[in-house]
Amino acid sequence: MPITILIGAQWGDEGKGRVVDWLASSADIVARYAGGDNAGHTVALDSSVYKLHLVPSGILHSDVVSIMGNGMVINPVNLVREIESLRKLGLEITPERLVISSRAHIITPAHVALDKANETVLGDSKIGTTLRGIGPAYLDKTGRAGIRTGDMLLDVEEFAERLIATIESANARLALQGMETLDPQSAAESYLEAAAVLKPFIKDTSIYLYAALTAGKHIVCEGAQGTLLDIDHGSYPFVTSSSPTAGGALTGLGVGPLFVDRVLGVAKAFSTRVGGGPMPTELEGEIARRLRGSGDNFWDEYGTTTGRPRRCGWLDVVMLRYAVSVNGFSEMMLTKLDILSGLDELKLAVAYEIDGQRHEYPPVNNETLDRATPIYETLPGWHEDISNCRAFSQLPAAALNYIERVASLCAVPINSVSVGPERDQLVLR
Repeated sequence: MPITILIGAQWGDEGKGRVVDWLASSADIVARYAGGDNAGHTVALDSSVYKLHLVPSGILHSDVVSIMGNGMVINPVNLVREIESLRKLGLEITPERLVISSRAHIITPAHVALDKANETVLGDSKIGTTLRGIGPAYLDKTGRAGIRTGDMLLDVEEFAERLIATIESANARLALQGMETLDPQSAAESYLEAAAVLKPFIKDTSIYLYAALTAGKHIVCEGAQGTLLDIDHGSYPFVTSSSPTAGGALTGLGVGPLFVDRVLGVAKAFSTRVGGGPMPTELEGEIARRLRGSGDNFWDEYGTTTGRPRRCGWLDVVMLRYAVSVNGFSEMMLTKLDILSGLDELKLAVAYEIDGQRHEYPPVNNETLDRATPIYETLPGWHEDISNCRAFSQLPAAALNYIERVASLCAVPINSVSVGPERDQLVLR
């Protein structure tokens, strides 16, 4: 089992962090391949809740190496803070356990300021970003104007000059938009301190991973966000700035496809989305509130990074079917099946009706997708508490029927489901 790629099959927030934690128990390396601290992975373990934003979820296993790949964009100051907070929780984080790609790009204070300014200018048409500077950092990367983590290995004065030049360039853009500018010297200071801390962690991770693969090591590839937020394959422009699909895992880590033997798609048993963009099965009213929860529990539908309430709706099989086609899942996992307990009936969006025609896959244009009316199939619900189930045979017949119907509609087997937030609340076939 050289490489297992874990993919979010929806709009992110599918519960990938706890799935990575589960897969890491039989892995040597967990490698994160995309995104930045706009991600939020929550793992419950022994009555403790770990909220991870940049550090891969494999860090919770003492014998697993965690890799931050070249496809990521990293805020050094926030990464140091996260490392320090995890150390306070008792985790050992050393350069032997956490390796940062020298080719990953840095999120600077300028990127954060530009992100906020851009969303302000867009007003009601804003994308709904996390305001962490992700988009502007990727824009500088593709525009060949970025700073890479490997630059933190340079002489401190040279790194400082590059950082200050980037901030001064951003100030010109901020001034044109009528926004407050940054003090380059003070903005750079905390980054220089963070660079001194992170230097020992930085390596060429593509070479590191190739050596591990040729030695027979098992690698789990961890992404952020989900397929429907992919820069190419999502509901553009309401997307992230990276590629959280199977193809993105390969480019985001610098590994070849022949090492991959498993692509696991993770989807919630219902649909959620944060930020703008179309969501055909979105619900309002009591059922939406029931799916979302009150926000008093970390398991409720509020963003780990932003705290924003998520939009909730019935499971959209049309979107899932599309995610299968884009990623080539070998199997899928359903999370949060326990949240559906107590409902008399459940609905699955099996197709869309658009302008009088049936569609099995989503249209490319958001304007067309906005006109889509879900065609629902209604299934019986169940009222049993399933949080203590650990085998498919223990699940209620209605829950099994729901799982098998989703698998049939997507033409992909579902071999595991989660029935609660704890590490052991998994039901395996």
